[in-house]
Amino acid sequence: MLTVRENFLETIKPDGKPDRLVNGYEFMELIVPDPLLIASSHNLERGTRGLDGFGITWEWSQDQPAAAPLPDASTYVIKDVTKWSESFNAPNIENLDWSDTIARAEAARGTDKFITAFFPSGLFERLHFLMGFENALVNLMIEPEATKELIGAIGKFRMRYTELLIEKIKPEMFFLHDDWGMKHSLFTSPEVWRDMLLPHYRELYEYLKSKDIIIVHHADSFLEPIIEDMADLGIAVWQGTLPENDIPKLQKELGGRMTLMGGIGADIVDAPAATEEDVRRETRRACEAYGAGGHFIPCFTYGGPHDMIFQEREQYVTDEIAKYNEEVRS
Repeated sequence: MLTVRENFLETIKPDGKPDRLVNGYEFMELIVPDPLLIASSHNLERGTRGLDGFGITWEWSQDQPAAAPLPDASTYVIKDVTKWSESFNAPNIENLDWSDTIARAEAARGTDKFITAFFPSGLFERLHFLMGFENALVNLMIEPEATKELIGAIGKFRMRYTELLIEKIKPEMFFLHDDWGMKHSLFTSPEVWRDMLLPHYRELYEYLKSKDIIIVHHADSFLEPIIEDMADLGIAVWQGTLPENDIPKLQKELGGRMTLMGGIGADIVDAPAATEEDVRRETRRACEAYGAGGHFIPCFTYGGPHDMIFQEREQYVTDEIAKYNEEVRS
């Protein structure tokens, strides 16, 4: 029987021979939090409102599972994208105390998991956090030059962030976030995505590949129109693959060039009224529907372990995947 690490590597190889389905996030040793995440995030508690390292106002209401940028135009950091340089300020991420994070990374090294750097709040997400979602979409269309300049400034910060993570914790894997679409479409046309966002990701992911770092990109989105672009970027695993994507078709088209991680509908397994039976049924459906196609990792589509709103249900997901693996092997 392959180890967790060996089985994951066989899963992502174009001609690999895994002996079972990878079970969700079992292969990741996430080194979180780290000083960069703390310096750039809001670090709120439930029932509070505050700023993150970019000056973006966040609110975590008592009745919400997580914080979100406040949808109030009066608090937007960038109100006029043509004057973005007057109000955009990235947090200072130099000369931070890394001692605890480095110690945790070193203690975890040499285990059956991959030392994984975590980089949430991707390029497009940061763009709309700064100015509001509707304004971001509009500015991509009517103020493309100014918006591209701002994207370049965010991208420069992201490159330095990446360099520091690599220097300090020496990760084997990067887990990055950026949602590029909804359940049934991209947020923009493929052409706008390629013009405005792809150049940054090409530079960033080429840098990661030059360091022999495995790239896992989270986007719980419909991304069929740009799937070839994602594979060409060198993304090893697309985490968050919604079942609204035609997963069997994508498996055939990709031919092992990228592994799809997800397939379990969060709107089913994490719905308020969902039962254990509902969770197991949806998990089993995903394993049976996509497992045989190869290069598939069953996982709920949220962007991290323990992210389910009803966290007690995660055990049903992982247990059902384990049961499926046992049945297939026997």
